[in-house]
Amino acid sequence: MLKPAELSRSTLEARYAAVRALSLALVAPLSDADATVQSMPDASPTKWHLAHTTWFFETFVLRDHVPGYTLHDARFPFLFNSYYEAEGRRHARDRRGMVTRPTLDEVRAYRAAVDGALMAALPTLPEAARALVELGCHHEEQHQELLVTDILHLFSENPLEPAVWPAARKVPVAMPGPIRWIARDAGIVRIGHDGDGFAFDSEGPAHDALLAPHAIADRTVTNGEWAAFIADGGYAEPRHWLADGWAWVKAQDVAAPMYWERQDGGWTRFGLDGRRPIDPAAPVTHVSLFEADAYASWAGARLPTEFEWEAAACAFDPAGGNQMDDAGPVEPRPAQQAPGFFGDVWEWTGSAYRPFPGFRAVEGAVGEYNGKFMSGQFVLRGGSCATPRGHVRASYRNFFYPHQRWQFTGVRLAKDL
Repeated sequence: MLKPAELSRSTLEARYAAVRALSLALVAPLSDADATVQSMPDASPTKWHLAHTTWFFETFVLRDHVPGYTLHDARFPFLFNSYYEAEGRRHARDRRGMVTRPTLDEVRAYRAAVDGALMAALPTLPEAARALVELGCHHEEQHQELLVTDILHLFSENPLEPAVWPAARKVPVAMPGPIRWIARDAGIVRIGHDGDGFAFDSEGPAHDALLAPHAIADRTVTNGEWAAFIADGGYAEPRHWLADGWAWVKAQDVAAPMYWERQDGGWTRFGLDGRRPIDPAAPVTHVSLFEADAYASWAGARLPTEFEWEAAACAFDPAGGNQMDDAGPVEPRPAQQAPGFFGDVWEWTGSAYRPFPGFRAVEGAVGEYNGKFMSGQFVLRGGSCATPRGHVRASYRNFFYPHQRWQFTGVRLAKDL
């Protein structure tokens, strides 16, 4: 977590205000119904994201560090706690779409009340509480990305396939050239967060990792390349698939990335700007770890380890690339317009999401933030077009289960040398 002394009052106040404003701007095009419906158990209603991030600040900052603070509504902790066992009972995750009340306007009023109380308390908050405000800002940025991708999934379930943010049709660009490989000799590299500034607990402790000789691709796999995989029977050939992946393909009848459909003899995709023809030059997205691993096998390569990825990404600016700057259409850009290792699509690695050597969860309820999820999931790196700019860094570890693909998830290849 960020050292509290590094944040001035004015800096923390401005950051808090900017993060909170972006969440409201993302929701501006939605109706109360849009913000209430839950399209699948993995996704949460927009209204819940807005309220949960507010509950985080109210609970861990105002309730715990402001003497005499009274909860805005004593019923809300049950509704808007996510997974913090230390905070007691909570509404079932897969039933969040049944919470028709409070209304969207009432949730906005809840946010405004908590914002006012926190801003008033900020000058006298102890350092531990100021650190929790910074953690809460990063937490809300995570939910901003989830909010966007959950809206995308929700609108994809509507037979009308409405656009969240209508946009002009893109002018196709030329396909990028063949992948170029960044080679690295065997050696020991320093991995994990090691220095000043904010980081989540799962990014440390920093430690040494041994890399074998390998090469990593200079860009991610494109839609055009993925279409070739499909045309070559990639989803029908079990030899490229992990056993669990092949069982998933058969059980779910998977034949293309999520949101792809054949129309008029070509592939289309559904995005936040509605349904459009796929851009062959753009990075493929909304693919699972199972699909990513199968594609890598088909291409005669493999997925990078998270250590290989981080060692290569350290040469690039985490604030670069195609990331979310404000509310509006977000989608991956053509490969030649987005060089580097950050933005566009989260990149699957072949590494299990497990603790680094010496990892210890922090004390208290916020210690449940990451550590207890280090089982059965895989690490993704690099951020996406829906990640708020400034949120990621080379050591940042995202994680999902191998079948999940409603996030902006893509593929970068690696190979042994």
